[in-house]
Amino acid sequence: MSQEMLEDNNTAEIDQLGDEETLTFQYDVSSYTIDFDVAGLVRRYKNGDIIIPDFQRNYVWDDRRASQFVETLLLGLPVPGVFLSKSDSDEVLLVVDGLQRIQSLARFYKDELPLSHVQSQFEGKTYSQLNPNDRRRLDNAFMPATVIKQESPTDDDSGIYFVFRRLNTGAVALRPQEIRSAIYRGEFNDLLGRLNKFALWRKLYIKNQEEHPRKNDEEAILRFFALYYYSKDYTYPIETFLNRYMSQNRRLTLQSEQELTERFTTTIQTIHDCLGERAFKRSTTFNVAVFDSIMVGIARRLEKGPIQDCDQLKANYHELLKNDTFLKATGGATSRQDTLSTRLRLATAAFENID
Repeated sequence: MSQEMLEDNNTAEIDQLGDEETLTFQYDVSSYTIDFDVAGLVRRYKNGDIIIPDFQRNYVWDDRRASQFVETLLLGLPVPGVFLSKSDSDEVLLVVDGLQRIQSLARFYKDELPLSHVQSQFEGKTYSQLNPNDRRRLDNAFMPATVIKQESPTDDDSGIYFVFRRLNTGAVALRPQEIRSAIYRGEFNDLLGRLNKFALWRKLYIKNQEEHPRKNDEEAILRFFALYYYSKDYTYPIETFLNRYMSQNRRLTLQSEQELTERFTTTIQTIHDCLGERAFKRSTTFNVAVFDSIMVGIARRLEKGPIQDCDQLKANYHELLKNDTFLKATGGATSRQDTLSTRLRLATAAFENID
C-alpha cells in the first residue's frame, strides 16, 4: 500500500502511518474479566497500579453526568465496564477505555464531587458525607473490567498497540507515538522526551515551535535511532518496526542513555552548524523521510570523527536534494522496504567521504 505524505496542522510533513497499517501476521491476545469492587478500583488508581495514558487524560464529564454515574452504583444498578491492558514487564494496568468513569469515582472519593441532579438522599453529598450504609454499598459495588494481554509474539506488545488503535473510543484518532509512550513507558521513552527538548532540535524540527502535542517530534527521534541501528533488519510497515525497537530497548538494554544522547545531539549539532535551520526540508516544510535519511547518513560519517568541511557537507546535501532517485524515495511510499533502503544508501554515500 502506498503511503502519502501530508502536511499536518503544524506544517510538518509526517508519514500517515495509520494509512499503511498492514497486519501481516496474527497476534495471540488473551482476555479475561475481573469484577473490581469500587473501593479497590479507586485505591489501585490512586496507588498507580491502574494508570491513564497521557493522551487520555482529558476529563470531559460535567458534574451532572459524573454524579449520575456514581448514583447508579449507589442504587445497585449495573454500569458499563472498563477496558484495561496488561504487560509482562510490570503489573500495571493501562486504561484503554473507561477514563471518565474511573476519574469520576476518584473525584468523588476525594470529596471533590458533591453529587448533583440525583435522588434527594444523595443530593449535595460527598463520599465522606454519605451515611455508613450507602458508603459501604458503594465500596462493595462491582465494576466489571476486561483485561487484555499479549501472549505472542513475545518480543513486543504490538498486539496491544493495535488494540489501542482500533478500540480506543476517544473523539480524536490517536497518533502512533502517543500509544507507544503509554505501552512502552520506561527509561527509553523518558529519554525520548528529554532529547525532544534539545534546543537545536527544536530549531530544526519546526523553527520556534513548542513540542508537538501528538508526539510526532518524539517519533522522529525514535525513527532515527531505529533506522541507524537496525535498518538492515527493517521490515515493512515502519509502524511495527518502531514498535518492536521501542519495546526491546524499553529499559535501555540495547543502547545506553549516554550512547543515544551523544549520537543524537552530536548529529543534530553538526547538521545545525553546517546546514542551518533549513535542513530536513524538500521544499518549505519538515519532511520526515528527508530527516531520517540525512540523520542516518551523517551519523554514519560521524563514526569516523567530527566533520571539518562544512562547505563540502552543504554542497553534497544540496546535490542530494537534486537527485531524482532520492526525491522519489522521500516523496511517496516512503516506508516501503526498497524505497527506504534506497534513500538511506544515497544519503550514506553522499556524506561518507567528507573530511
